[in-house]
Amino acid sequence: MTGEPMVRAERVCKDFGALSVLKGVTLSVDPGKVLVLVGPSGSGKSTFLRCINHLENVSAGRLYVDGELIGYRERGGKLHEMAPRDAAKQRRDIGMVFQHFNLFPHRTALANIIESPVHVKRVKKAAAVERARDLLAQVGLSDKADAYPAQLSGGQQQRVAIARALAMDPKLMLFDEPTSALDPELVGEVLGVMKKLASEGMTMIVVTHEMGFAREVADELVFMDGGVIVENGPPREVLSNPQHDRTKAFLSKVM
Repeated sequence: MTGEPMVRAERVCKDFGALSVLKGVTLSVDPGKVLVLVGPSGSGKSTFLRCINHLENVSAGRLYVDGELIGYRERGGKLHEMAPRDAAKQRRDIGMVFQHFNLFPHRTALANIIESPVHVKRVKKAAAVERARDLLAQVGLSDKADAYPAQLSGGQQQRVAIARALAMDPKLMLFDEPTSALDPELVGEVLGVMKKLASEGMTMIVVTHEMGFAREVADELVFMDGGVIVENGPPREVLSNPQHDRTKAFLSKVM
């Protein structure tokens, strides 16, 4: 181990026109650790996540994953945005699970999972299918390989989406409110898969409102508001004894 963080953000800013969404976010996540981002809507959490895999370009600052500058090449102290193809190559190592499952509706669960390994990584189909079946078993859906998304519950679709992201063997997993579109009784099954991933040492950054998950699984909790980090620390400490008035006000509404 090099001691290099898996994710390092240095003064990351993101503007959409005149609107500043991220105002100098600096943080790091060590390999095998789980960072949970919480905060009100519009605080910049999801935008920050999208910057990590260059789905959004940054307006200022730098983002590194596993020591590699994301989305840009640095020449003579200046940043030059990468060609889309090169950025896409970096993205292969970063799994992302969205709020909405984004599965291909006309493909089975199995076909959704093998799509990227076969077409992007050029994995042989037989090997990709074997791995996909293994991943379906890991997320508790061995019997759903041939089911189409419309035949699955929201929780099952989200577990297929997680398996699909894992099929690329990422070194980092990003979760953007993965349970917020689910019926309450389906939330647990998705969080269960995420807990298992954390216990197996996957580096994860999770945007969520599930404070129980944050308390139980996260190594660090970051509270964001207005595009800045207001408070961060061990989850139990931040949740039980927040230091900042803004954090206290937010937690009083969600706890």
